[in-house]
Amino acid sequence: MNLKDKVQSIQAAAHKPAILVIGDLMVDHYIWGSATRLSPEAPVPIVNVKNETTTLGGAGNVVQNLVSLGAKVIVAGVIGNDQAAGELIKILADEGVETDTIIRDSNRPTTVKTRVVVGSHQLVRVDREVTDEVSEAIANELISKLSNYIDSADMVLLSDYNKGLFSPFLTQGIIRAANAKGKKVIIDPKGLNYAKYKGAFIIKPNRKELSEAAKTEKINSIESLQQAGKVIFEQTGTQYIVVTLSEEGMVILSEQEHKSLPVKATEVFDVTGAGDTVLATMAYFMAGGLSIEDSCELANHAAAIVIRRVGSATTTLDEIVEDILRDEK
Repeated sequence: MNLKDKVQSIQAAAHKPAILVIGDLMVDHYIWGSATRLSPEAPVPIVNVKNETTTLGGAGNVVQNLVSLGAKVIVAGVIGNDQAAGELIKILADEGVETDTIIRDSNRPTTVKTRVVVGSHQLVRVDREVTDEVSEAIANELISKLSNYIDSADMVLLSDYNKGLFSPFLTQGIIRAANAKGKKVIIDPKGLNYAKYKGAFIIKPNRKELSEAAKTEKINSIESLQQAGKVIFEQTGTQYIVVTLSEEGMVILSEQEHKSLPVKATEVFDVTGAGDTVLATMAYFMAGGLSIEDSCELANHAAAIVIRRVGSATTTLDEIVEDILRDEK
């Protein structure tokens, strides 16, 4: 069965892949306006606001990619007990996403990134966030809430944006709970402490993240990539490391071998959110029963589609099939 037929087989199946996404949830708030003069108070433009929009950010990008592919999605995380939290929950509910495993913590705000945009130019970004680690009490509450949802999930995704959710205590608690139930864990990592990801099935860094975590000078060859990967394998015992290489595609590393998958894109407009698309697509197809190689090949197609678009974009199974057919011509 070729790749196109495998996608269409999953598309036609009665069971839709069920994915549990645990991650740093945030709100992307945009203020759109025009600026024709400078302020008399300081040498800064005066922005006349025309419109404001709100969308999901952080792990929410992964969620939206999965929803677009047709997955059944459950999302878990820790947000504040504030207005932004209500907006975030509403957006997720409107997407048809299960939110019972999102905990509100009065001791931290919901992360909000506000961007002021004039025309196509971003003037400034204002972040409201606390990145301290969540308390053990909150971590234990989340782990206990997750138990039944891990049971019903085909795959568990951890989308780490380094905002304090994935303390070593919580991360290991989730991975142990998933492994005990025979569920594979895929992680999009951040930061330098990969030891906390010990026991994950797949870790998916980009080239820069891998280089920093492995404390290597520069990754510019398959040999240096394998050397960096060796450090992470020793730290985590993971089965696979999937390294995204931007315009060079991706590489699947195991301790014994590697496979390079060249990029599918012929034109690149915006790589924003492409890593989230790769994570979501890879997990979706693996949850549907495909091999890691086929799933990464399809994730490459999905990434090629979204980077032809501006902003954090998503794609669909129909578009992936079209891209496969285009690639075969």
